[in-house]
Amino acid sequence: MAALKSLGRGVGTTVRGLIYAIVGTVVIALVIGIATAAHVWAYARQDDRSTADTILVLGAAQYNGTPSQWFEARLDHARDLYDAGVAPRIVTVGGKQEGDAYTEAQAGGMYLADRGVPQQDITEITEGADTLESAEAFGRRADDEGWGSVVVVTDPSHSLRATDMVRDQGISAHGSPTRQGPAVSGRQEQVDSILHETGGLLYYKATHRGGGDYSFDDSTAAKLVGRDRD
Repeated sequence: MAALKSLGRGVGTTVRGLIYAIVGTVVIALVIGIATAAHVWAYARQDDRSTADTILVLGAAQYNGTPSQWFEARLDHARDLYDAGVAPRIVTVGGKQEGDAYTEAQAGGMYLADRGVPQQDITEITEGADTLESAEAFGRRADDEGWGSVVVVTDPSHSLRATDMVRDQGISAHGSPTRQGPAVSGRQEQVDSILHETGGLLYYKATHRGGGDYSFDDSTAAKLVGRDRD
């Protein structure tokens, strides 16, 4: 009988310990998640226009060479920074999907040139299927060109993760995210993107892999720009 009681106490202690461990893990995960989300949100509100060697525009959807509204917002902001003398060069980066005639970098470069940015001040890096690949491609080009600093232009909630990835290439980087366009048009869109970017940033910090970027349904995006995707 005493042995059974002792066994019961041992099992009870083990179960309680397991419950405490599970609860503790959940609490820690929640704290880390909330803290990371707060950091993503706070960084999204920062607009650092300190001078740099280059302005880097992260690519987004384009349709037969025409940037989507999300991409346009980034490009317009980069042009404003260029016109303000923040940097003497704009770098567009991004590859293309199967069947596309243009890369994201090419679409961005053409858009900027059509709006008055001198061609010699535009550099197109035509590779990168996600943010990390784009950051790595920029890092290699920066080494070749001697660029030591960069202003990263992307959507607000994406700014922290993108800037961290560029910094990890050994480049001094700070963010100046867009303040217009679909990415900031509605509260629900902002909340969704912050939640996604929180997960993306935690995944990157844990694995140093890119993971999936926040994206919109292609058919919806195509309707918003008034054309079907080629």
